[in-house]
Amino acid sequence: MFTGIIQAIGQVAAIEPKGIDSRFYIKTGALDLSDVAIGDSIATNGVCLTAVELPGDGFWADVSAETLSKTGFRHIKTGSRVNLEKALLPTTHLGGHIVSGHVDGVGKVVERSTAGRSIHFRIKAPDELARYIAAKGSICVNGISLTVNAVNGAVFELNIVPHTLSETTLADAQAGTEVNLEVDIIARYLERLLLGDKAAEAAPEQAITMALLAENGFLNR
Repeated sequence: MFTGIIQAIGQVAAIEPKGIDSRFYIKTGALDLSDVAIGDSIATNGVCLTAVELPGDGFWADVSAETLSKTGFRHIKTGSRVNLEKALLPTTHLGGHIVSGHVDGVGKVVERSTAGRSIHFRIKAPDELARYIAAKGSICVNGISLTVNAVNGAVFELNIVPHTLSETTLADAQAGTEVNLEVDIIARYLERLLLGDKAAEAAPEQAITMALLAENGFLNR
């Protein structure tokens, strides 16, 4: 588990293909690795990675094909900067919110603008995540715990203060940049809880209807 408070900015130093998976070498910069052991978790751009080697100035981690396909890791290259956070301890100040390091989807920055000394972002989330995003609620963007200013459909707004810009990779984000999103874990569990006994039922298969065919372009051929 993590808090979404970034502790350092690292850099991808090497990527080794391993069949359909990959192994990443992350140089951790100012992150203190003195208390990190093989098998420990380090959130990297919001993705919980397991340290499998610790050369001294960073860590190696295996990234599965599932993670590569479902997160922004598919676009990361050697030299890319990444946000880093070590797993929280019982004594850790919970300055952000509870973050699992399990990315729910990839969003895209649709607008970046200046708001005084801060930067204002509008980010489009995948439609299926929109119901979990609430104004003044919490969301994790590339591993950063942030407060949602406003929501309009699947687009939410953020105001990033100078300190966050200087201590994370959000300063690099522009319109079109893809970002890892993790919604508030409480919203996830609340939705499941509200299903009651229906939670044990298998989801019904979607029926093929004229509306479904039209939505997917089959009626235009």
